[in-house]
Amino acid sequence: MSVAFLESEVMPELTSHDVVSILDYFEDLEDPRSTINRKHLLGDLIVISICGVLAGADGPKAIGVWAQANSDWLHQHLSLPHGIPSHDTIGRLLALLKPQAFQTCFQNWIRSLRSHDNEHSRTTSDNNRKAPVPEVIAIDGKALRRSHDRKNNLGAMFLVSAWSVQKGISLGQLATEEKSNEITAIPELIDNIDVEGAIVTIDAAGCQKNIAAKIIDGRGDYVLSLKGNQGNLHQAAAQWIESQMANDFADVTARKYEEIVKGHGRVDHLIYYQFRAPESLPGRSLWKGLRTIGIAIRISKQGEVETSDTRIFISSLRLGVKRFAAAVRGHWGIENTLHWCLDVTFREDESRLRDRHAADNIAWLKRFAISLFKQCQDKESIAMRRRMAGWNTDYLAQVLGLKET
Repeated sequence: MSVAFLESEVMPELTSHDVVSILDYFEDLEDPRSTINRKHLLGDLIVISICGVLAGADGPKAIGVWAQANSDWLHQHLSLPHGIPSHDTIGRLLALLKPQAFQTCFQNWIRSLRSHDNEHSRTTSDNNRKAPVPEVIAIDGKALRRSHDRKNNLGAMFLVSAWSVQKGISLGQLATEEKSNEITAIPELIDNIDVEGAIVTIDAAGCQKNIAAKIIDGRGDYVLSLKGNQGNLHQAAAQWIESQMANDFADVTARKYEEIVKGHGRVDHLIYYQFRAPESLPGRSLWKGLRTIGIAIRISKQGEVETSDTRIFISSLRLGVKRFAAAVRGHWGIENTLHWCLDVTFREDESRLRDRHAADNIAWLKRFAISLFKQCQDKESIAMRRRMAGWNTDYLAQVLGLKET
């Protein structure tokens, strides 16, 4: 697969990514279309789809309309031997592309984004020495609420996503038909991403022994929310923590940290405690790498309404409560950053795409678009950056990392 450019036969040089051409990322992608009447180059269609979603398109029809409206700009960069493709052509391709193969092609692009800040370090007050800040990878699920297909007896599609909290990058996603399948989807998603040196956070649905072992085998650490699905362990941990609190932690080494977080009209007072995991925890030896347990107390105030909740976590982290707090807060961030942005800015819950492959691929393009927008250095919101990408192709090229020639 290749796309020729009118003068140099390559894409303009990327400035923020260490690559020569966007199309290099997709050169190994197999074209799933029939060879009969195949008029448009696969690379052209992919670049148009990426650009269209960045510029505000939410589906094949809108991508096609955007392409027609920006025909002159696209002709400056792409071969387009048969002109601008129709939205039907774009829709057929997105329905044929296997989502996992499509996402795999983005991995090198994602690696370039993840490695951008790897040289930076900061002082961690837990150990009073300079050390690299571990990447926090939050894994969580989200339903596409209007993606149900009653004709084929299919409910809303459920997507499990991996999100790099500090860098604001979507690392991968996996679609399931039901939320209950999240447990089987998470291990497969972990296989598809690099967790080495990272802290992986997962809510209670993913608090499973095999998932913890997979993260440790991948040379990562885990912070897993503990609830009733691990009945004996959850009950024993809660009782042990309560007994230590009642004794004012006289018999254990405890770490405490507090912080105030403001956002979306809400003020959160967060209190964290972290302890070495006691040997008495039921089945402790079955949890690979388990070292510590912790609790996070969140007291939220929005207007005059105050609410609170307490969560218990098991973790492979050593004692270091600020690192534990950053991981827990980071996991809450996937809701406040990625999912909120998908719902409000990208209107994901309004999508009515029925084809599962097309819906999955469009959902991935939206997550990747957020990843690119998060790398921008201006002071605008994600919503404004998306509008600007739709209004101005120079800004769109900047988001993509292209240097105009």
